[in-house]
Amino acid sequence: MSRRVLETVALEGFKSGQLTLYQVRLLLGFETRFEVHEFLAKHDVPWVNYSVEDAERESVLLRELLGK
Repeated sequence: MSRRVLETVALEGFKSGQLTLYQVRLLLGFETRFEVHEFLAKHDVPWVNYSVEDAERESVLLRELLGK
């Protein structure tokens, strides 16, 4: 299978949630997760799944923990 096909499979698999960062790393033969992050960034695919709701939930939790 050509490298281009593997990259397409990795990108589409990651975007759809069928592949994890680790699986993309293995599929493409990257040695580090940072190489995966760079690959995804080059293709405008965010690798962090962190929503506004996640931030709000963490903000509430932090205020509760700090007693504010």
